[in-house]
Amino acid sequence: MKKTKLFVEPTFDFELLGLVSPVKDYKMAWLINRDLNLDLVRSEDVQIEFLSSPRLEISQYFLSLPHGFIQLLKNKALNTSQQLAYLIPELRNLDYFLLVQDQTQQTSIATFVDQLTKNPFIQSVVRLDVSKIKSKENLLTY
Repeated sequence: MKKTKLFVEPTFDFELLGLVSPVKDYKMAWLINRDLNLDLVRSEDVQIEFLSSPRLEISQYFLSLPHGFIQLLKNKALNTSQQLAYLIPELRNLDYFLLVQDQTQQTSIATFVDQLTKNPFIQSVVRLDVSKIKSKENLLTY
């Protein structure tokens, strides 16, 4: 009997912002909610299991839109062996990722960048190209 393999190519149809800030995740969500007039809500932690290392639990805040979502993910976390691990290891200098997917184009990522750079608690806001990130599959948590 002939075997057929199914290859699934994930789509990365979201905009991505990288944030540098020393504040805790709940305060970052509060700052984003206040500055961008959003309502991000704490969701269940994302659990990622790797073949070569222990499981990683990442805190997340989520807002569902009619045709998309906005998600805040923390980059740094302690894995199950209590060692510091990263959601995206090649971007260790970033503390948070803000994923924005809006099929209606009503949310402007440029406006998000402008508003967040004005916040004194956020040291840096960087717009990232998802296609250039090596471990971008870790961002597929939805």
